[in-house]
Amino acid sequence: MAKKKAAKQEGPTFEARLERVEEIVERLESGEAGLDESLRLYAEGAELIKACRATLAEAEKRITKLSETAGGPGAPGEEPFEPEDEEEEKT
Repeated sequence: MAKKKAAKQEGPTFEARLERVEEIVERLESGEAGLDESLRLYAEGAELIKACRATLAEAEKRITKLSETAGGPGAPGEEPFEPEDEEEEKT
């Protein structure tokens, strides 16, 4: 019988990190934070975004691997993601 790897969750979840980034953006946009606090919040936000990007990259690798192992006719395939240009949506 094959053993399943337990997913290790180190630190906050992706969703919690994203929520904190949103809080930081709101605080910075309010203009209420002083210079020192703004710099601290910016640095914290940058680290959170870096962690979120790493989480997303790992998720993409896992999805690709699942797609590759599914195999067979009708199996999901990998296609490059091309985000729509926001300017095209406005016109």
